[in-house]
Amino acid sequence: MEELKFDCKNYPELKFFEMNKLIFSIALFFLSTFLSVAQNALSLQEAIDLGIKNNLDVNQSDFAMQKQNIALKQTKAFMLPDLNANANHGINQGRSIDPFTNSYINQNVNYASYGASTSVLLFNGSSLQNRIKQNSLAYDAAKMEWQQAKDNVTINIILAYLQILSAEDVLAQSRQQAVVSNRQAERLEILNREGAISPSELYDVKGQVANEQLTIADNEAGLEIAKLNLCQLMNIPYDRNLKVQKLPEEPMSMSKVGMPETIYATALDNFAQIKAVRFRTLSADKAIRAARGELFPTLLLNGNLNSNYSSAASQSFFLNTTPAVSSNYVEVNGNQYPVIIEQNNFKNEKIKYGDQVKNNLFSSVNIGLSIPIFNASQIRNKIKLAKIDFENNNRIEDNAKTELQQSIERAYLNATNALNKYTILQSQVAAFEESFRSADVRFNAGAINSVDYLIAKNNLDKAQTNLIIARYDFTLRTKVLEYYKGEKNN
Repeated sequence: MEELKFDCKNYPELKFFEMNKLIFSIALFFLSTFLSVAQNALSLQEAIDLGIKNNLDVNQSDFAMQKQNIALKQTKAFMLPDLNANANHGINQGRSIDPFTNSYINQNVNYASYGASTSVLLFNGSSLQNRIKQNSLAYDAAKMEWQQAKDNVTINIILAYLQILSAEDVLAQSRQQAVVSNRQAERLEILNREGAISPSELYDVKGQVANEQLTIADNEAGLEIAKLNLCQLMNIPYDRNLKVQKLPEEPMSMSKVGMPETIYATALDNFAQIKAVRFRTLSADKAIRAARGELFPTLLLNGNLNSNYSSAASQSFFLNTTPAVSSNYVEVNGNQYPVIIEQNNFKNEKIKYGDQVKNNLFSSVNIGLSIPIFNASQIRNKIKLAKIDFENNNRIEDNAKTELQQSIERAYLNATNALNKYTILQSQVAAFEESFRSADVRFNAGAINSVDYLIAKNNLDKAQTNLIIARYDFTLRTKVLEYYKGEKNN
């Protein structure tokens, strides 16, 4: 049977169908590729979460916070009564004291004693209460330090993330610039073969193509370095195929940022580092009060409950009364007759273990007062050290506020300069675009040489690249200001 074959040339409608099918397949391929990349691309929030999870400083700050929380709980527990129990078992051999009768015996004795004691702190000059407040504030400071560690990772990852986006845009721009030069080189190659231009025109453009290839190579390396920096901040192995999601473009304006004074006032209320040093200062103040409390007497309420057992312990039980000849006598008619008396008979039995423990139970309650008179100046020196810590924390807090204000002022000035630079570069790009458009038309018409053409193109290329860098530079600066305001990943 002859094989049926269709030739699209003979069937225009099939040719149209095949072309549409090809276009559809290509579009479907690119769409699926785009969706796959978008799904696998790392979002900014995912990068932040991963960085915080893997960061050593964050983990250590978390551990420090947990330890401080345990210290706080332990201090609170000191307000509760303590309760202790003891039990002793042993054997005495030879001459010893019977724990049951408290008399000397000379035999092997098994003995046991049990006890329980409790004490309640009634007063100690509010030292313990201030120690609780001290540890509570220290715990609050540890929480803020943990938050600050997470914030540091967050802002660093945001900046590294933006560096990747900036490097990607710069790379894309350099590749687009190379496309223009390649097309011009291809056109000049044809004209050169036909002898329509001077060979120098062609080689000038080819040199430009080579320069742009070097720029692309440098930009590709810069992109990989940006990826490496982000991977290291997230503490994951470097991934050359790492993709990040684009961020929505924000308006290039300082109106959203606010004035430095407003940012500083907001930061004083929201910035974790400022909160942390403030809590440390307050905690140091409570430490002074706690140390002073140790100068006051300590009043304790104590209670005890005890019992004991001895294998030598026994008790007598009455059996009966019987007549018995005594050692006394009476004399009747010269004859001695013994005196008969009534004798009570008893039976000795060991006292049972449980009965001894129950019968020997005794308790005591007392109030104890301890007055510090002289203890080698330990308490007074402790107060002096606490005061030094307080002054040191005060200085640290003041310095942190000063550094914060200076950092905000510097960041605001940098953001303002970046915005001004971006605005100027916008005008420059627009001017160079018009200049290059004119130069391109004139060069293609042979009205100017390659040197003038390349000068116009390089001016435009440089201005476009600088514009991209300036846009991301402004974004980086505003992110830093948002960081100080407490907006970590907007």
